[in-house]
Amino acid sequence: MSEVTRRNLLKAGAAGAGAALLPAGWVAVAHAGSMAPSQVLAANDLALWYDEPAGTDWLRALPIGNGRLGAMVFGNVDTERLQLNEDTIWAGGPYDSANTRGAANLAEIRRRVFADQWGSAQDLINQTMMGTPGGQLAYQPVGNLRLAIGSASGASEYSRMLDLTNATATTTYVLNGVRHQREVFASAPDQVIVIRLTADRASSIAFTATFDSPQRTTVSSPDAATIALDGISGSMEGVAGSVRFLALATAIATGGTVSSSGGALRVSGATSVTVLVSIGSSYVNYRTVNGDYQGIARTRLNAARNNSFDQLRNRHIADYQALFNRVTIDLGRTAAADQTTDVRIAQHANTNDPQFSALLFQFGRYLLISSSRPGTQPANLQGIWNDSMSPSWDSKYTINANLPMNYWPSDTTNLSECFLPVFDMVKDLTVTGARVAQAQYGAGGWVAHHNTDGWRGASVVDGALWGMWQTGGAWLSTLIWDHYLFTGDVEFLRSNYPAMKGAAQFFLATLVAHPTLGYLVTNPSNSPELAHHANVSVCAGPTMDNQILRDLFDGVARASEVLGVDATLRTEVRSARDRLAPMRVGSRGNIQEWLADWIETERTHRHVSHLYGLHPSNQITKRGTPQLHEAARRTLELRGDDGTGWSLAWKINFWARLEDGARAHKLLTDLVRTDRLAPNMFDLHPPFQIDGNFGATSGIAEMLLHSHNGELHLLPALPAAWPTGHVAGLRGRGGYTVAMAWTNGQADELRVRADRDGTVRLRARLFTGGFTLVDVADGSTPATTRPETDVVAFAVRAGHTYRAARPGVTQSPIVTATATATATAGAPSSSAPMTSGPAPSGAQATYAVTNSWGGGFQATVTVTAGPSPIQGWRVSWTFPNGQVITQLWNGSHTQSGSNVTVSNAPYNGVLPAGGSTTFGFIATVTGTNGPPTNITCTTT
Repeated sequence: MSEVTRRNLLKAGAAGAGAALLPAGWVAVAHAGSMAPSQVLAANDLALWYDEPAGTDWLRALPIGNGRLGAMVFGNVDTERLQLNEDTIWAGGPYDSANTRGAANLAEIRRRVFADQWGSAQDLINQTMMGTPGGQLAYQPVGNLRLAIGSASGASEYSRMLDLTNATATTTYVLNGVRHQREVFASAPDQVIVIRLTADRASSIAFTATFDSPQRTTVSSPDAATIALDGISGSMEGVAGSVRFLALATAIATGGTVSSSGGALRVSGATSVTVLVSIGSSYVNYRTVNGDYQGIARTRLNAARNNSFDQLRNRHIADYQALFNRVTIDLGRTAAADQTTDVRIAQHANTNDPQFSALLFQFGRYLLISSSRPGTQPANLQGIWNDSMSPSWDSKYTINANLPMNYWPSDTTNLSECFLPVFDMVKDLTVTGARVAQAQYGAGGWVAHHNTDGWRGASVVDGALWGMWQTGGAWLSTLIWDHYLFTGDVEFLRSNYPAMKGAAQFFLATLVAHPTLGYLVTNPSNSPELAHHANVSVCAGPTMDNQILRDLFDGVARASEVLGVDATLRTEVRSARDRLAPMRVGSRGNIQEWLADWIETERTHRHVSHLYGLHPSNQITKRGTPQLHEAARRTLELRGDDGTGWSLAWKINFWARLEDGARAHKLLTDLVRTDRLAPNMFDLHPPFQIDGNFGATSGIAEMLLHSHNGELHLLPALPAAWPTGHVAGLRGRGGYTVAMAWTNGQADELRVRADRDGTVRLRARLFTGGFTLVDVADGSTPATTRPETDVVAFAVRAGHTYRAARPGVTQSPIVTATATATATAGAPSSSAPMTSGPAPSGAQATYAVTNSWGGGFQATVTVTAGPSPIQGWRVSWTFPNGQVITQLWNGSHTQSGSNVTVSNAPYNGVLPAGGSTTFGFIATVTGTNGPPTNITCTTT
């Protein structure tokens, strides 16, 4: 994949993260008789897997990350390569982007726009409103860690995979009669990357590890088992590189020898080796770069190497699965899933492979967990994975579509914590954006335009055609209110309300009355990246601006009511909202993109900005605004289905909101092709741009659940391609967690758990016929009203789950079961039956263990299910030291009829002082068969 810099794109006449390049597909050949490996089946097919190494192709390597640290794992037999990133390594350093010439020229720019002198206005913007510098700075790599292992000649039985259920990349092969395995993961609890090398023959592991980097770096050997890479980020746009970083790698071996000298780490004759990688950065925040990067790297490395590999791995898995396991999805499986992942992509258009949609959905969730955690930087245009000093579009944050799209699945797919870095960024932008607002508009509040970077640049960049868009900060501010609708977290709202308020204050000060139409409008602005006449985009009051500001003003007014503040401001924003231009239907039956009924200069343009009101907003709805709803459909038909990767992903969400499951699925299929997905499933703009992955995950969620219109609409856009399936853990606005199961395209069962007391409206085809409704907690039947034929409304209580089902549908096997037993070292096995009852949290047992033991501790669970075989069950074992082992029935169980037995691996541990402790297991049931009639745990 060729490098494309922002400057090259400008020369080509296309800039910003929306610019398109001619796609170039890749090829993969199916293998007759291919079968998914047992490890993939054990992960319930939630794994990317391949039968060849990545070689030198970055887009075949597999991504791991902990939010701050990222690596691409290549899995080559001869030399393993980990391409390393740390989320604060940005070119340049702190800078002030404001252009003090702007305010003095604003009146003349506005005059020219209103006089339809768009080209002249655009020229004056380029002369007086551009930021300093005129471009922003790039996200950059740390470098590479390479493990030179030796010749790959004669290697056989090769396999590599990325297991999404435990966030671990694994490579296995046989060489010279020895089976080798590498496991790689990025631990959030321990803030290190961990590489584990094992072999089934003693003393068979040998390699030399070295660092290299495109940055200005030096390498060294700080001790006999460690190598170091010390560097500084690159300069750009005339801003000197100032982020210092230190990467350390150390080896801990069983058997053999370890030595380090001259920046080379050598291991020989080992039976197993754990390599730990720690990276520290001097970046403190967007204004400060004097952090103790060396101390950070060393402290984290020293802490990690005081733990065993099992402890590191188990803490990593427990942390990751606490997020990932919140949502389960099953859309069916066909033989297509027995091919390698690259083959599945290449043949997807001509193959029935519903499980790939589930894999793509969960891959997006995996990427968000791996690239955005509380306290980290937000996920940028490439998440955290970048190998170039000058990546495409600088791998920064493009606000006019891409950054918000990265976070569309955060709340809907139950990853609300992963959203928090965005709100930290918004707080930073209120400072840099206030400077730009005053210098370039003579206004209070704060503003951000179409891009920002690690230094929180807020001014106009890249040229007026693309950058003269005022409502980037406004869009980010609307995310605050929407996140609150999901969480109900008043303290979050209180903390972030000042950002919403400041954004609104800027527009209260800068909106101007249109001289002929009388509406309040932004001037100057644009409809993102699309020219309305030849080579000019600058205009007044584009439709997207009005939609965003309507959401901003509504959100500020409603937030001020919740918080009991700013009554006067509340009146002002509502008054301004009412003076914004309404959406209009144009001469082609479409939503107008501008105040005038102009025909776009590029009919199939990738941005469909004026449908923001359809998604992610709720200003265009099927039942509330039927004329606009139909006009939105016409707009999409005129634009066409094709587009760049992220554009296709947004269109999936659009069609889902139009409740057209067939068209949404068609767009999803269009996305899964070799010019839109890389072999490693990274979305291709092209080139790689991660928002398409996140947008696809969001789109699949929108096909299954809507919550944007004051109700929960269940299965609103279910396509015929997914006739049978189930999903659990999706989140709806208002504080609801939803599970659904369906067969032959019809809902069998719906479950809704409420976070808060209130009244819920449920819309589903299920309610047009006979159904049962029960409060699962106490078995009562809620009193309902029927506002429409497919809607029921009823009061809910916090913490209660409500189940609606077709008559005769047995209760879903999502149950709570409890049991207690006592195990004493050396004593016979003990068991206790578990009493099951309906609830969404899974079966749970806690064991009190007395005395210490030294020879291992095991438990066996036997489950007796309902009338059909058990499917999709999981058991997570949690031990006293925090070790968590998760198993699926698939591939790791014994099944006889409706009985399943599964055992954990032996746990060897020492009890804490006092000689007693507790441990437990959780069994999560996601199958569609009847509930268990008995669960027994036997300890040994």
